[in-house]
Amino acid sequence: MNVEPQAVYFLDTNILVYAYDRSAGQKHALAAQLMEACWENENGCLSIQVLQEFFVTVTRKIALPLDYQTARQIVADLAQWRLHAPKASDLFRAIDLQQSHQLAFWDAQVIQSAASLGCKQVLSEDLNHGQIYGEVQVVNPFKEVD
Repeated sequence: MNVEPQAVYFLDTNILVYAYDRSAGQKHALAAQLMEACWENENGCLSIQVLQEFFVTVTRKIALPLDYQTARQIVADLAQWRLHAPKASDLFRAIDLQQSHQLAFWDAQVIQSAASLGCKQVLSEDLNHGQIYGEVQVVNPFKEVD
């Protein structure tokens, strides 16, 4: 997948995890390239939720967990990206999105965060590739790898 410099991308937790999980094979390489492109183009977006999920996953759930200090520093670095910190109004929009599209709540919150930041695409392996939620489309960058 090519990252367009003028576009703004919201990265779901799984993209970040694969970028730091060296046991993830091709997905690791692709996710690392996506992250690098977003750093270079300054067009990556995240949410507090994604950073929280990332920290827990890379310190507890991957084959070779990262130590606390390394994971904390990665989160600190990623917190420099455009970051969405949901408000109560975002919570209500996510609840409505969950109901109208039959999504898991946390997935609806990711879509809502992306929309709040003006992102037209969410890069995610967990949501349905090509699905459009309002102005936000889901793109699975690993579709060709799977």
